Amino acid sequence: MHFVIGTAGHVDHGKTALVKVLTGVDTDRWKEEKRRGITIDLGFAPLTFDDEVSASIVDVPGHEHFVRNMVAGATGIDVALLVIAADEGIMPQTREHLSILEFLGVKRGVVAVTKSDLVDDDWLELVCADTAEWLRSSSLNWSKPVAVSAETGAGLDELKGALRNGGAGTVERSVSDLFRMPIDRVFSVAGAGTVVTGTVWSGRARVGEEAIVLPGRYGGRVRSVEVHGSAAKEALPGKRTAVAVSGLDREHAARGSVLVTDKCWYETKAVDVMLTLLPDARTLNQRSRVRVHFGTSEIMARVTPAAGGIAPGSSAPARLRLESPAVLRWGDRGVIRSYSPVCTIGGAVVFDPDPPMRPRRPQHAEAKCALNPGDRLAGFVASQPGGIAVGSLPIRLGLSRADAEELEENPPDGVEYLGSTFLDSRRVNQVTAVALEKLNIHHESKPLDPGMDLEEFRRALGLGPAGASLVERLRSEGDVVVEQGFVRETGFRASLSASQSAAREPLMAELQSAGYRGLTSAELESVIANQDWREIAEFLVREGSMTRIGKDRYYSSGTLQLLIKEVEEEIALRGGVASPTELKGRLGVSRKFLIPLLEWLDAKGVTVREGDYRKIGVGG
Repeated sequence: MHFVIGTAGHVDHGKTALVKVLTGVDTDRWKEEKRRGITIDLGFAPLTFDDEVSASIVDVPGHEHFVRNMVAGATGIDVALLVIAADEGIMPQTREHLSILEFLGVKRGVVAVTKSDLVDDDWLELVCADTAEWLRSSSLNWSKPVAVSAETGAGLDELKGALRNGGAGTVERSVSDLFRMPIDRVFSVAGAGTVVTGTVWSGRARVGEEAIVLPGRYGGRVRSVEVHGSAAKEALPGKRTAVAVSGLDREHAARGSVLVTDKCWYETKAVDVMLTLLPDARTLNQRSRVRVHFGTSEIMARVTPAAGGIAPGSSAPARLRLESPAVLRWGDRGVIRSYSPVCTIGGAVVFDPDPPMRPRRPQHAEAKCALNPGDRLAGFVASQPGGIAVGSLPIRLGLSRADAEELEENPPDGVEYLGSTFLDSRRVNQVTAVALEKLNIHHESKPLDPGMDLEEFRRALGLGPAGASLVERLRSEGDVVVEQGFVRETGFRASLSASQSAAREPLMAELQSAGYRGLTSAELESVIANQDWREIAEFLVREGSMTRIGKDRYYSSGTLQLLIKEVEEEIALRGGVASPTELKGRLGVSRKFLIPLLEWLDAKGVTVREGDYRKIGVGG
């Protein structure tokens, strides 16, 4: 078993010294840290308990100027190691760090009361008691405070035991989930290329797999993996990991970027969250500007509360409009800090990482926040007119692929699954009724039409890609008939009215008389003498009684059958080929009428043109 421990606590309370005596690693890597005697950036060290249990320790800065670095390090930890110096007790940064741990959803914690060698036993006992009482109302499950000394080694074995027990109570992260690793360091290594480090949040990445850095979608391939300096075949969840990515430029990754392997991940600049403010924070109103920490990133954002403002000590849905893109998922937790002065004022839990642009405020927040995946899905489809694609469920609903497939096979009540898209059943029924009514109106207004254009009918449904699946369902259930690119009601047949039928006989007689010359649209109109003459003509074309050649000339279909026979006979008489001039003499028409007819015969395959001659085609 492996888990991640993250330190927390006020500056100069001995976090780094404690990590060093526990692991043998000095996590202060920079000269500036050595010179000033304080931690500025994140440090990392391995801690082995036995052959079966190990941990990665993330050592964070305690100074108020480096809280954003602290948040980056606290992201993704399993167990918090809260360090409180016995000679100073609970300090301002101790309180802020505790709030950050709570907002990030850390569940378990261990308290180390350091510098125990600097105070007497009575004072040490008082500090431990005060600390335990202070943490009683915390959302974390805290162990009993352990008094330790990095100088004398007192209490270290008890502390290691408490950390091991804390790790034993954590939930093991799934390797079958989507891979994601927020990046906290980027550097180049000769022979390896660009190396990114971080704590793997979920899934696994194997050597040789495609890798993507977001935002920006910069691609590469996993060249090698290391866990605390030791080579590994894959990056696994819950481990501090360094990944060398071949093909990735150094400038395309930075702290705040995210390494993924699945293309379904995306970046967003709007996110709906449940936002909670600390009791001493100021009210957040429309367009309040804040700093948001998600993963290892710090992003400026504007707040749009669902209604009114968000009062201190309360929780409410809000939309965050991010000034830079973020890579988020349902259930992700973040820390909210004020723009100025910079201090922690609240936390946020993502319930929609890709909300619709309209309306501009969160919708269906209660349903989208539901713990049950089916209830969540119902909330999402209710807010998305076009539905939710099944491929987006791992991100939008925070599900593993297996859970997404389970929903696909067993959608909850009130949800339809159509063509890889989940839709609200009420909306499906509504748009179906509207589309069928439009189809009925089309039949009534254009009784000679074979039906509504298929694409037009799909657009009338307003369901995007799922519209095609709904049309197929309506067809299979017998509500509509789909033929030759048209949709019609079952039982509907285009037919001429009595007055329209009266125009058929004189029109066909006139076409027969016109022979190979045919009739133009204007000539048809004068013959039919009916306001619906164009509709009647097109109906007769679809029926097969007459044929349109080109855009504006109509022929009797019987006449064209005679044309085919005469052309084939003439070509046969002339030894298999005939020129337009020879065919013109046979048919008795000018080139004005002959050439379009010959091109029509070519298109049907009755004839084949070779130079200036025609011969019998495969369709002849």
